Amino acid sequence: MFNSRRIAEILVFLVIFAGIRAWQQRDVPRGQAPLLKGMLLSGRQFDRPSMPVLVHFWATWCPICKTEEASIQDFSRSHRVVTVAMKSGDNEQVAAFMKREKIDFPVINDPDGVISSQWGVNAVPASFFIDSNGRIRFVEFGYTTSLGLRFRLWLTSLYG
Repeated sequence: MFNSRRIAEILVFLVIFAGIRAWQQRDVPRGQAPLLKGMLLSGRQFDRPSMPVLVHFWATWCPICKTEEASIQDFSRSHRVVTVAMKSGDNEQVAAFMKREKIDFPVINDPDGVISSQWGVNAVPASFFIDSNGRIRFVEFGYTTSLGLRFRLWLTSLYG
């Protein structure tokens, strides 16, 4: 079973994990979501759709984002999603990456990180779950599964 050393190791791990998460989310806004407007790579104007929505920040150079692409792609087929490609090059480079990876979720390119900064995103991937009142309900940094995305969206829908 668990001895006192094992319990201490688990507690140290949890404290370190909580500290890392707090550091990652240090600049993330709380409450009302920042305005999100821009031109999608598809050429359509984006001005925050009806909620709830997943706002997902990623980058072409991020190995964890690459691992998570299929989950975001799958989720975007049945739920409102907009993604932001953070510091991943110009529109043509991001579009070429998406074509090569066979992904087609909605993307606003953020070549200089301006949008990412407004949302307090210092690391990717980062997922924001916005309720029907435009409030941030959950923020997740790092890899998440399709099931994790759906669960957080369900919890978000309980708020609005």
